[in-house]
Amino acid sequence: MIKKIDPEVPGRFGNLELLARQVVEGFITGMHKSPFHGFSVEFAEHRIYNPGESTRHIDWKLFARTEKLFVKRFEEETNLRCQIVIDNSSSMHFTGKETTKTQYSKLGFSIECAAALMYLLRKQRDAVGLSVVSDKMELHTTARSSSTHHKILYGKLDHYYRQDDTNGLKKTNTAEMLHLLAEKIHKRSLVVIFSDMMDNEAKPESMFSALQHLKHNKHEVILFHVYEGEKELQFDYQNRPFRFIDMETGDAVRLNPADLKQKYVEKMEAYFNQLKLKCMQYKIDFVPFNINEGFEKVLLSFLVKRSKLY
Repeated sequence: MIKKIDPEVPGRFGNLELLARQVVEGFITGMHKSPFHGFSVEFAEHRIYNPGESTRHIDWKLFARTEKLFVKRFEEETNLRCQIVIDNSSSMHFTGKETTKTQYSKLGFSIECAAALMYLLRKQRDAVGLSVVSDKMELHTTARSSSTHHKILYGKLDHYYRQDDTNGLKKTNTAEMLHLLAEKIHKRSLVVIFSDMMDNEAKPESMFSALQHLKHNKHEVILFHVYEGEKELQFDYQNRPFRFIDMETGDAVRLNPADLKQKYVEKMEAYFNQLKLKCMQYKIDFVPFNINEGFEKVLLSFLVKRSKLY
């Protein structure tokens, strides 16, 4: 099992790229030793020469060794366009702990997973774009596969990884942002979404409509539903009064969690089930993702999806 990297690792080495490489290389090594070894985890840098096309890019050194004609693959010759979408609303900064120094937030772990996916996409010569959304479109880049583009994306991720959210109160408007992205993203892309889906659980129709819009525009979608299992899902607090503050509105209420734990858990489970059923209906890959788990679920889900597409 690949364990989460020490949160200070990116700080020591200056960016997320080293962390991503450690995660992916460890994951690939683990797959070679596991029942999943059949997946494509070796990455070709050439393609077979097709008779009649230009000989300009034939790798003659490789021909001398193999007596077979291969063409060097270039950045524009990508197999897949992938758009990674990260929810940066204030609720994504929830950690489940009293101090963020001892635990990952939902946003922080989503960023680490996104960095690992970017590294994996680059090794597979796929193009990747990045979108960061909250109550507005904070960042949007088109999908490219150049090394310069990847370095820019790592820099953008690193900025959000280190950001101070003390100002907070960024509301979620994920549904509207997904509607916008459905039109902006290149047709037939793979859209990978990291979100706690707290847009408006009282009126989930808007979110379901946005997901349906992505599918209507011929995009393939993986939704990583990010949550903190202990506090956010199971409402596991001590039997004493707490003051709870809404991270997106600042509204506060004082209560004893034991008084409403059962009702809270039932409501959350019902929402999870509804979300899962809707994703099945729209043929969207729904992956519930507890931030207290490792990276394997994200990387393996991506490889399974990619193997079905290509």
